[in-house]
Amino acid sequence: MSTIIDNIGLLVTPEAELANAAVLIDDGYIAWVGAAASAPAADDRIDAANGCVIPGFVDSHSHIVFAGDRADEFEARMAGRSYTAGGIRRTVALTRAATDEQLLANATRLIAEMRMQGTTTVEIKSGYGLTVDDESRSLALASTLTSETTYLGAHVVPVEYADDVAGYVDLVTGRMLEACAPHARWIDVFCEDGAFDVDQARAILTVGIARGLGARMHSGQLGESGGVRLAVELGAASVDHCTFLSDADVDALAAGTTVATLLPGVEFSTRQPYPDARLLIDAGVTVALACDCNPGSSYTTSMSFCMAVAVRDMGMTPAEALRAATAGGAAALRRDDVGEIAVGKRADLVILDAPSYVHLAYRPGVPLVGRVLSGNVADVRAMAPGAA
Repeated sequence: MSTIIDNIGLLVTPEAELANAAVLIDDGYIAWVGAAASAPAADDRIDAANGCVIPGFVDSHSHIVFAGDRADEFEARMAGRSYTAGGIRRTVALTRAATDEQLLANATRLIAEMRMQGTTTVEIKSGYGLTVDDESRSLALASTLTSETTYLGAHVVPVEYADDVAGYVDLVTGRMLEACAPHARWIDVFCEDGAFDVDQARAILTVGIARGLGARMHSGQLGESGGVRLAVELGAASVDHCTFLSDADVDALAAGTTVATLLPGVEFSTRQPYPDARLLIDAGVTVALACDCNPGSSYTTSMSFCMAVAVRDMGMTPAEALRAATAGGAAALRRDDVGEIAVGKRADLVILDAPSYVHLAYRPGVPLVGRVLSGNVADVRAMAPGAA
């Protein structure tokens, strides 16, 4: 079945922004893009009401399989307490105690929030279980919601291994990996002071790559380290946070294929300095934006909010922020079927109740997503959880 979306006031494509445009969707994929006056016939029609049509957001970094709430930590930070990664262990304890049904219900709720705000592709990490069984079940649950699942057994060292970090690394690269790999596409590691050092991160990612998983990394959140350059060296698809970077880090990213994924919700919630997106873009680095939805440092599911912060505080233009939240996220997941409105791409589209995508930053916090379409042209908010 074919569907034409017409009466589009502004259509954002990789090549140009088209006024008075239309898009033809056939069997879940984009079949034609052009001027509305030249639109081909179709079986069905959607009227965009002169709104702006953009690609569905690609949120390439989330931690939504968890239990509990850490609003008290946010309140304390707003009163002046500094952020550390120690609160992760609090969520670990709550997640271990939760049932599968509770974890899935919470994650499904957050997916619904994302979809209503225009996200059509999302990555989900484990990392709040940190035992073989809890990491495996977290990924099994996540895989019912998305195909982009990431094994993050190396989030932090759990309390029971506080005096045996090497033993925990052995577990992460051994029995835990074998239990989790069937449910994961990616492997990730938090390479920071208080988590895992560069040598440990290298060992973890190298074994995961050998097991057939793609590499990702958290680094540069709390300070400079060698993690960013390690990610580039190992060919990681993305290195995430990148708040604190050396000149050597920027040079490495510019020369490599690793995407720098920036997570402005974290800096908003922790009052740390924002990453310098302008520096990275001017250096030729591919930049993505993602929500990093988690209960401790960035409890948001709104990609448009992250875009607004990136425009106001990180040196990005609205066009750059939109591209980072769509095509940039696709690059961070090494996906060539999403993130752009072009012939042959999946029909993941957002119709805005606004004349331009600039309004996503210009009118922060306002619900401007009028309709979300994904693949089969059904409203995303009405789709089954496994359809993303």
